[in-house]
Amino acid sequence: MTTQPLTLPKAELHLHIEGTLEPELAFALAERNRVTLPYASVDDLRRAYDFRDLQSFLDLYYATMAVLRTERDFEDLATGYFARAHAQGVVHAEIFFDPQAHTARGVPFGTVIDGLWSALRDARRRYGITAKLIMCFLRDLTEESAFATLEQALPFGDRIVAVGLDSAEVGHPPSKFARVFERARAEGWRTVAHAGEEGPPAYVWEALDVLKVSRVDHGVRSLEDPRLVERLRRERVPLTVCPLSNVKLRVVRDLAEHPLRRMLDAGLVATVNSDDPAYFGGYAGENLAAVANALHLSDDLLATLARNSFEASFVEPAERAALLARIA
Repeated sequence: MTTQPLTLPKAELHLHIEGTLEPELAFALAERNRVTLPYASVDDLRRAYDFRDLQSFLDLYYATMAVLRTERDFEDLATGYFARAHAQGVVHAEIFFDPQAHTARGVPFGTVIDGLWSALRDARRRYGITAKLIMCFLRDLTEESAFATLEQALPFGDRIVAVGLDSAEVGHPPSKFARVFERARAEGWRTVAHAGEEGPPAYVWEALDVLKVSRVDHGVRSLEDPRLVERLRRERVPLTVCPLSNVKLRVVRDLAEHPLRRMLDAGLVATVNSDDPAYFGGYAGENLAAVANALHLSDDLLATLARNSFEASFVEPAERAALLARIA
């Protein structure tokens, strides 16, 4: 392998902006906003990143998020992400945000999106990174809550490229939000959804057939269903895979067992992303480098992953062609 995964031009398509909250920034924002974190220090917080599963991560994730209060906080959060992403070869990013996790704490929807939008514009000026926002619904909340959030988003519709579905997967199938996603599509938004991470392949089928998603986020358990694999291959449905996240949350035991290589060998449009990098130990380039080393990926396969990331993105054809041209 002669290609450098850290600097290979790439798009990141599975990134929760709240998951880029590094402990140092969390404590700085806690002091700024007079919020008390249930941890004594940065090191104490880092030691808490020993997760049993997805739910144990989410418990800490939502607790730490309490430090995000103002437009400046969200701008600082996203600005920090873009600096790290730029250093690791990301030239385009499609970023998830979870408004329900903030509005439930009394933070207005506009505060969240205005802060993020300022950082997106600055990233383009400073680094040349293009970016889009994907609004996610928390699947462990109600359909009613999702509809209320959709209504809050409508005045900001031109800033949102798609809606997604995240949070605790098991017991909350995609079909729970069929009507919400139907309304989102009617408003002109594209759709994506987390499926097949801890949930079964049946959730991937529902994401495709009920939510009409353009991409499946995670999707690693799709390999358990040969019919599903064939459909994903035939329809070239992108899968936004997050290797270090899968290990950290014990979806797989270690990177050497990760299904990414098998996904590529099966002809699937897999991409490599960081998910919640502050918690899982690596940003986009670090994820690509780690999985390349563990699975002995060739330069050709690394180039395929980079091309997949651009082909799976929600950019216009001319912009996609320009991005693809950046891969030697």
